Parts: sequence; C-alpha cells; structure tokens
Amino acid sequence: MKYNELGNTGLKVGEIGMGCEGFAEENCKMTARLFDAAESLGVNYFDLYTSNPDVRRAVGDALKGRREKFIVQSHICSVWQDGQYKRTRKLAEVKAGFEEMMRLLQTDYIDVGMIHYCDSLADWEEIETGGIIDYARELKAAGRVRHIGLSSHNPLVALKAVKSGSIEVLMFSVNPCYDLQPAGEDVEELWNPQNYAGNLVNMDADRQKLYETCQRLGVGITVMKCFGGGDLLDAKLSPAGAALTAHQCIHYALTRPAVAVVLAGAHSVKELKDSVAYEQASDEEKDYAAAFSAFPRINWEGHCMYCSHCAPCPQKIDIASVTKFLNLTRAQKELPETVREHYKLLPRHGGDCVKCGVCETRCPFGVKIRENMKKAAEVFGY
Repeated sequence: MKYNELGNTGLKVGEIGMGCEGFAEENCKMTARLFDAAESLGVNYFDLYTSNPDVRRAVGDALKGRREKFIVQSHICSVWQDGQYKRTRKLAEVKAGFEEMMRLLQTDYIDVGMIHYCDSLADWEEIETGGIIDYARELKAAGRVRHIGLSSHNPLVALKAVKSGSIEVLMFSVNPCYDLQPAGEDVEELWNPQNYAGNLVNMDADRQKLYETCQRLGVGITVMKCFGGGDLLDAKLSPAGAALTAHQCIHYALTRPAVAVVLAGAHSVKELKDSVAYEQASDEEKDYAAAFSAFPRINWEGHCMYCSHCAPCPQKIDIASVTKFLNLTRAQKELPETVREHYKLLPRHGGDCVKCGVCETRCPFGVKIRENMKKAAEVFGY
C-alpha cells in the first residue's frame, strides 16, 4: 500500500481507503470481516457517513484492540431520528448525535470530523454562522476531533469552505464524468443523462480550480463516488458512453491535485480486495488516457490529464508534475511558496526542455507541452 500525506494534517493515509456502504450487510456482520481484511491489506483510512446506530456499534466493536491502526473519518451533522437518517444543522441535534456516535464507536477521538453533506452556499453560510463550525472547533480544541472536514458535491461551495480556512480535509466526488459538470446544488444532476447529451469538452473550470486550490492551501481531498455509483464500470450506464475499469477510475482520482485517498465502496471482502489490487496493477491496467481519448461523447482536447503518456522525456523532465505545478500558479498574483518549493525539488525543470517535441507526439489530448515548459521556466525562473 502506498501512503500519502493528507494535506497539512500530518496524517499518512493509504491511497485506497474504505467506504462504509457494505458495513450493514448481513445484519452488520460484514463490518468485522471488512475491517479484518482492511488491516491485512494495509488499508488504514475509512469513512463513516451513516448515522445508523447498528452500523456505528458494529464499527466500534470491530475497532476494539486496534483503534490506533485506523484513521477514522466520521460525520458530524449526520444523525438518526425515528429510525432513519437525517442531516441536521440544529446544534442541539448535532451535539446529541456526536455524543451518541462517540459512545457507539467506543472511542474518545475522531481523526477527521466531517461536517456532513453541504451542497449549497446558503447551507455553508448556516454552518459558518449557526454554530456548527464553532462547535467543530470546540471539539478540536478538546482533542475529540483531530481535524475538521467537509463533504460536498458542489465545487463552488467546497471552494468557499476551503478558502475560509475553516476546514483541513474535503470529501468530494471525483470521477471523469462528474468533473465535466458545472457546479450545482442538486446532486442528482450529476447523474442526469440529459446533462451528458452532445459532446462535452474538458473539465469544469470550477472543479479544476477547487483541486488546485486544495493542493496550494494544503487541504487534503478524500474521494467519494470514484466509480459514479458503479455506473462508470458499465458501458450501458456510463454517461461517457463507454465503460472504464475500477483501476482506471481509481488512478484518475489519485492523479488529481490534492487527492490523498480514494474511499472505495465495498459490499464484500472480495470487492475491497479488488480495489486494493490497484496497488499491484500494471501501468497499462491503470492507464485511463486511451479510454478517455476514445470516449464518443467527451473531449479533453488540449487539457493535461496528468496521465504521463508524454513520458519518457529525453531530458528526464517529469512533465506531468511540472505542468501540475504550473497550473497551481495560474491566476495567482504571486507565486505560492509551497508550490515554488515543491517545484524546486524536481530533479529537472521546465527550463531544461530542449523543445524536441517528442512528448507532444505521444499526448492523447493534444496538449501544447513545449509551451507549458517555456511558461514554467518563466514563472519559476528555471
């Protein structure tokens, strides 16, 4: 298992994490099996968005004797009332729900306290002004929550939260179809077939800006809906008009800026193992570029996808990394120090480009790589 830094939190997280979708299977007996498998596979990060007390109790039991082996991302504002899930911003309900969660999980701290499901700007304003953020900060000050996060499907809302400085981790839906869709407050629109009619061109600018801002500010991204609820794995259901493999979906998500871990939904031990098999997959099995370039309804012309098809460079430039750092500087009034230092650590830089153009003959998306290398040299000075 490869482990990544989760933004600036200091947490080292396995790049394949575990969603909680399968925990309720077989009257929650699947929970212990999934945690046993996760431990043996090196999976150390999981998400718990559900407020179902039976699931939370099963997770608490599964964590006994090995709490420190797992990094827990659990949700604030997700509560259980009258036998069903409810998202709430009522502070009294939030507090009662948190105390119940801690009791059922049998732990005295949560690594990432994720403020649950915020897809509208009005909702984010309520979170900021209605006491939710203040309560999360109180929990952090008391050591009961180590880091504050937010889950969202809306890039504009997520971007505002990230820029506020109030959150350290963002849980966001990342896959190559959702990334084409403009910001919206109705998550169902991400699945709407009408929104994929015709020929869609390139990533939504707000989503690109969100990922790059998270990278620049050190906010780690944990990925949900990597497979689009499974639709991307089925040619008949995929909005792209063609199927991707699980390895391709995971690799796409992990190559986006700021992404540290993909939370793979698993309803069985086999499904979890299938996702973790990404760690042993070949470069050819992970490669999404050829599939993307052949999609009948989507065109990424001129947009760097960080797929590294341009490699190897005769000058040994890591073209994808240089391009990523260049993109992190765009629209900035000054060169961010963190970006400058990461660029400096690269063994070769944009200024080392001899403009041979071999990279451009390999790029499936027609990116003007030589122009990017020249621009990087101008921006960074070498």
